[in-house]
Amino acid sequence: MFVIINFLTVMWYNPNLDTDCPPWVYASCAIGLFLYQTFDAVDGMQARRTRQSGPLGELFDHSVDACNTGLSVLVFAAAMNMGQSWMTFIALFGSTMTFYVQTWDEYYTQILTLGVISGPVEGILTLCVVYIFTAYMGGGSFWHQPMLETIGVPKPSFLSSQVYNMPFTQWYLVYGAIMLCFAISSSIMHVMKVRRERGQDPFSPLYGLLPLVVIWTLIPAYLYLQPMILENYTIPFGLFVSLVNAYSVGRIIIGHLTQTSFPYQNVLLYPLALGVLDSLGALIGLWSAPVLGYGAGQVGFAFGLLGLAVGVYGSFVFDIITTICDYIDIWCLTIKYPFVEETERKTGGSKRTIVSKKTM
Repeated sequence: MFVIINFLTVMWYNPNLDTDCPPWVYASCAIGLFLYQTFDAVDGMQARRTRQSGPLGELFDHSVDACNTGLSVLVFAAAMNMGQSWMTFIALFGSTMTFYVQTWDEYYTQILTLGVISGPVEGILTLCVVYIFTAYMGGGSFWHQPMLETIGVPKPSFLSSQVYNMPFTQWYLVYGAIMLCFAISSSIMHVMKVRRERGQDPFSPLYGLLPLVVIWTLIPAYLYLQPMILENYTIPFGLFVSLVNAYSVGRIIIGHLTQTSFPYQNVLLYPLALGVLDSLGALIGLWSAPVLGYGAGQVGFAFGLLGLAVGVYGSFVFDIITTICDYIDIWCLTIKYPFVEETERKTGGSKRTIVSKKTM
């Protein structure tokens, strides 16, 4: 909820991701993100305290986090004034890829690893600081100044002017690329290490990364072939990308919880692949023009992708929640069978027993 409020607030003041917002908007983003992190951390503690932890909670938590990842990237892009550009999708690529790989890691090792620098902890706290500093400096345009010059670093003779004058936003992408490579390589090595220790094939899990390769081959291909979508409809297409990742991650979690085969397919990629083939065929001369055209047809297609993603992912979440709730006889957002603590005083002390109303 907090991330959604952040997203809607930022979109109201900065729908093109390239305009300074009132300082209080950035401050509210910091507060909302911090509250999201706080409640995300305590929900598991509360579930264990009330003896309500289970597979539905893990699925619900991961699915919400997967959706919030894409929304948070768009909020960050607006705060940094990245605009409707490749820079925004590069940031989206890094965040969603990290989430996918960590979930893939958990599927094959049964262990959730977050790396040396944890996105849900250090990453979110860093973003909170960035938002507060952006509010203090008066807007995201600050981040487009040359970083080295702004912080007072003199230009070394060996450094080119192009590198020296890189703004904060570009240095962020450099930093993100380094951390992304480190996180992915760490997860891959962790999976292979655990599989070897268990006497299992350490290489076969790598096939689970192929869907990620397909996703991030089709997305930039479509945006390259249809730059109008990139330059004018980053928000709806970015939301579609976020839901594609959330759907993939959700199915991996289901496979992890039910010990079923790894889900390689993602139905949301089929229409996107057709859109890429349609535009590519026109580019290389197989037909005169895309069936979808270059204007309103592509815009309708982009919004159609988003609508399809909302429908497919919403149906997926509803089916999983109702199936799990019916199977283990629980409710989703409320406690159906609360545990009651009873204290029996005996000589020399007391004894605490936990009794479930379900068994009474």
